Amino acid sequence: MRRTGIASLPLHPGKAPPWLFKRMKRLSSLIVKAIVLEYGRKEFLRRISDPIWFQAMGCALGYDWHSSGLTTVLTGALREALSEEDLGIAVLGGKGRVSRKVPEEIAKLTSKYELSQQKIEALIRASRLSAKVDNAVLQDGYSLYHHAFFVTEEGYWAVVQQGMNPKIRLARRYHWLGENVSSFISEPHSGLISERVEEIVFDLTARSSNPAREVSVDLVNEGPNRLRRMFREATRGPLSKYLEEKPLPKYVEFPRKLNWEALRKAYEMSVSDFQELVEIRGFGPGTIRALALLAELVEGVEVSRKDPVRYSFAFGGKDGVPYPVDTSRMDKAISFMSDIVSWLEIKSEEKSQILKRLSEILPEKTR
Repeated sequence: MRRTGIASLPLHPGKAPPWLFKRMKRLSSLIVKAIVLEYGRKEFLRRISDPIWFQAMGCALGYDWHSSGLTTVLTGALREALSEEDLGIAVLGGKGRVSRKVPEEIAKLTSKYELSQQKIEALIRASRLSAKVDNAVLQDGYSLYHHAFFVTEEGYWAVVQQGMNPKIRLARRYHWLGENVSSFISEPHSGLISERVEEIVFDLTARSSNPAREVSVDLVNEGPNRLRRMFREATRGPLSKYLEEKPLPKYVEFPRKLNWEALRKAYEMSVSDFQELVEIRGFGPGTIRALALLAELVEGVEVSRKDPVRYSFAFGGKDGVPYPVDTSRMDKAISFMSDIVSWLEIKSEEKSQILKRLSEILPEKTR
């Protein structure tokens, strides 16, 4: 499955000035309208779920190209702009407390769009699972603080969400495209992009982590009592009994506490797959990591420790660190955005400024 992406950006304090936000809102409305009229609503979701294109749009609207605020301000501008346009697209959620209101906002869509109750429930599930996965299943050191859910009147969806790591003062953006998601827990994103590759990552969304996911389910179904004994032995006693003829895990860092109530509930439910575990309330990062680490010790399976980053965008990419920039993809994104801008009914001087900003985000070698 293709991944749509993750982008890392430095944390910048402050807010967008009113004069800029007003302009971003107006231009974003025109851009989305041009895309929807020419290509349709699904194409807009495909574009917004591409982190490079999303970044290019933020640049076109005049925001700092390397700021964490680009995500929150751009989605905020899109939310307000699309609420005033009848384009059949809604942007729900946002930053902080607003992000937790997405399920309520989705439920209210029945009065706006002709969506069945089954579809509404599926959308709520998609919102909750996408946030849970990027917080607890992909453990990369970034905690979500922003969750924007894009949905069309037909029920197609996309997610743009952002996490922060205050210690290194970086934010990382995660993109999802509903039409590409066949599994929420196995490589659900559609292309990954980041400034920084983290050395310590616990990625249970990787395909290579599938055996660990399966063993985690098996361990839960053995019952809480056996799990308690295993957890006690793994955290207090010698590990030699587990490591005979098994590869040594790359690192073992068990959480101090597990949610035993959630584990008991999972056992009583006789869960059959890992996604069911993730959906149980109380199954947070610590409990999920503990199960996977036990799976490594008991069965010798491995959880991917590789950061699922594919390209570096913003700072490091033009120097080939950690990976070369996908210049072809960048060119296509900027070309598409430039074409859209050229159609807009705005002053020629304004168009020139936007096109200049778009050209400036390309690495020097590609200009």
